[in-house]
Amino acid sequence: MTDNELFFEVVTPLGFCVRVTRAHWELIVTIKHPVMAGRELDVQAALTAPDEIRSSRSHPDVYLFYKSEGMKRWVCAVTKRLDGDGLLITTYPTDAIKEGERLWPK
Repeated sequence: MTDNELFFEVVTPLGFCVRVTRAHWELIVTIKHPVMAGRELDVQAALTAPDEIRSSRSHPDVYLFYKSEGMKRWVCAVTKRLDGDGLLITTYPTDAIKEGERLWPK
């Protein structure tokens, strides 16, 4: 498998695909948020069946997908939508849902 090979691709409830390459996933789990190593299925669940989706307050083409994993704990998957498709910027566990317009569910 090459670094730029597709690692996973999912369709979000907002109707756009999010693609993640092997190289980008490795960047996330080795540099940005090592705690997410081995949690690609949790990230895919956050993107395909989130409890909530919010838009970023500072970037209108950035979306935050939240999936509950217990009492006041969520997996957050941050995506950017470009020309109809999306890419995963980062993902991390969190104990707070950020402000921003709630897009889903309405």
